[in-house]
Amino acid sequence: MTVDVLTSIVIRRPREAVSAYAANPDNAPEWYANIDSAVWKTPKPLSLGSRIAFEAKFLGRPLAYTYEISEYVPGERLVMKTAEGPFPMETTYTWESVDGDATLMTLRNRGVPSGFSKLFAPMMSTMMRRANEKDLKMIKDILESRSE
Repeated sequence: MTVDVLTSIVIRRPREAVSAYAANPDNAPEWYANIDSAVWKTPKPLSLGSRIAFEAKFLGRPLAYTYEISEYVPGERLVMKTAEGPFPMETTYTWESVDGDATLMTLRNRGVPSGFSKLFAPMMSTMMRRANEKDLKMIKDILESRSE
């Protein structure tokens, strides 16, 4: 069963500020509730082929995976695919300017659960959507509270 979850939110900050913050893996533990750490496996800055190891929690269990950047257009689009981890997953961020200095940020997760995660595939989309909505709300709150 394929999981394909698309969520979005409007953040009242310029696209450049939103995309720069969201595309920086060092910020992920701040706005993703389930991510505990992000460790660069390749030199900074973020570019095509960059690899970042994440430690997270999912369904109350520890989860370790490495994403590789497969597409990156600064300020517009970022695509990451699991290079190592429990199941193949692709995460895509897109950013569009709306209403002047606001940004529509879209977060999409696609993949095919396997192993332990396969047991939860029927409800995984619902759980992922809830988590993504909370995470997008968190990044909105963080960025809209900044004055710069």
